Order: sequence, then C-alpha cells, then structure tokens
Amino acid sequence: MAENNGKNGQGDTAENSVADEVKDWIVSIAIAVVLALFIRFFIVELYVVDGPSMRPTLQSGERLVVNKFIYRFQEPTYDDIVVFRYPRDTTRDFIKRVIAVPNDTIEIKDGRVFVNDILLNEPYILEKTRTEYPKVTIPEGTIFVMGDNRNNSEDSRFADVGFVPFELVKGKAILVFWPFSEFKSLP
Repeated sequence: MAENNGKNGQGDTAENSVADEVKDWIVSIAIAVVLALFIRFFIVELYVVDGPSMRPTLQSGERLVVNKFIYRFQEPTYDDIVVFRYPRDTTRDFIKRVIAVPNDTIEIKDGRVFVNDILLNEPYILEKTRTEYPKVTIPEGTIFVMGDNRNNSEDSRFADVGFVPFELVKGKAILVFWPFSEFKSLP
C-alpha cells in the first residue's frame, strides 16, 4: 500500500510548471541574445555619424543602418558610402564615399576629380575640392574614398588613410533612420 507523505500531489505539479516556465524564459532570452549578436556582427549594425566630413549627404548625429553582409558577396563600388576601420587606429571607424576601385586611376586637378581620365559628376559634394592630387592607380584589394565635404575630410588623399584595404571595410551605409525627419535610403 502507498504511503501518504502529506502532499496531495498538486505541489509538485505547481513547482514543476514554475520551473519549466523559468527554464523556457531563460532559453528564449538566450536565443534572442545570440540572434541579436549574430545580426549585429554579421548582418547589420547601427552607427552614429560623428563630424562634418560627409555633409551635405550626412549630418553629425544622424543614425545609420550599415549592411555588413553585402561585401561578403561583392566588392565596394562607386558611390557606395562605406564604414571602415581607420588604418592608423583600427579601433576608430570612418565613413566616406567610394570614389575609385582597384585598377582605376584617380587625379584631382583644378578642384575637379577625374577617375580614369573622366571628370566625375558629383552633385553630392558640399563645395569644390581645394586640394590637388597627382594621378595614381588604385592597387588591387583597395578603394579610394573621400568625404562629401571635401575641404573638411580626412580621407584617401591623406597618407594616414590612403588606399583603404577591403579587409578594413566593415559595411555599406544603406539607411538614415534618425532623426526621423531625415529618414532616407542611401545609394
């Protein structure tokens, strides 16, 4: 004959269901955290524009969505707005526009930019470029980037940035989402 230990059996069920619910919550939260980290490190990341170098296209303080996945399947191309690690200090990120790709020639003379001896149409720049840049060929595996605010941008024209290696490119800016009044997709 079975002994009665003073419990009616319902206490065990209630304790088990609370434990099961807690376990379900912990598993759900863990999955959400892993998924969020996966998305952040491999798919998209949010960035804040800091500084005037991309004016008028981007303003300091705007928040961007950057596609980190795209360059796993293709190389950066003309007019892409890219986020890359600053070559001299890879803990810092820069955002600039791709002007030339491997094997292109670039030259800046009389304030105008020429890629492969063709004058670029640049409706996005803030003002005409004041600096000159001698004709050079972009090496394999690198891009030449410039800010849209040419006279206030540290970019490939300067030795500390130079030609940006593909492996330093983190992703392509695709969307301004904040402030909401400036919401727009980027080329």
